[in-house]
Amino acid sequence: MSVTEMFSYIQGFLSADQDVREDIRKVVQMLEQTAREILTVLQSVHQPSGFKEIPGKCAKARELFCTVRTHIADLKTKFPVEQYYRFHEHWRFVLQRLAFLSAFVVYLESEALVTREEVAQILGIEVVRERGFHLDVEDYLAGVLIMASELSRLAVNSVTAGDYNRPLRISNFINELDSGFRLLNLKNDPLRKRYDGLKYDVKKIEEVVYDLSIRGLAKEPESGLDK
Repeated sequence: MSVTEMFSYIQGFLSADQDVREDIRKVVQMLEQTAREILTVLQSVHQPSGFKEIPGKCAKARELFCTVRTHIADLKTKFPVEQYYRFHEHWRFVLQRLAFLSAFVVYLESEALVTREEVAQILGIEVVRERGFHLDVEDYLAGVLIMASELSRLAVNSVTAGDYNRPLRISNFINELDSGFRLLNLKNDPLRKRYDGLKYDVKKIEEVVYDLSIRGLAKEPESGLDK
């Protein structure tokens, strides 16, 4: 093979790779748009009247996750399954956002921590790497940490809405979450930095609970969810 033929071959390879990346970007843009729509729906729970609308907002969000699953099914067809990590950076951010939105919906519905398996089911993807397009454990953890920040905001807005028990339940949940993360030896720099933000979320929520306590408004949450 001559030098010219060699570089012509390389150019063909680069062009084909660029085509694949462009196809992936188009689908990812649609995923990002749907993620923004889900976030818009869920953001309304922070409004004073939003707490009464939580069941309806969660139902609407779950409807939009059907669109997410359709886009992800399309995304799976854009690259060879064994090259997941070669193109992972294209969808890593939006997958973390979708993991966060899934976790937030499940928390609003049950005040429980979503499992990685549940997130994968909501998004229509796999957990096991060998089975194809999957939810990487670090993307799942990043989504959970984003949710923690959202819950610290929810704790503050709960007080504004006159729901004084919710911040206590959020505080208990976040403290358990923090304890869980302390068991992990995080090597991923972006994930570790995001985890560093969790201590600020814990502190912010503790300040809300303390303020409620000195005002005599805080009561220990009863067993089960408050209706």
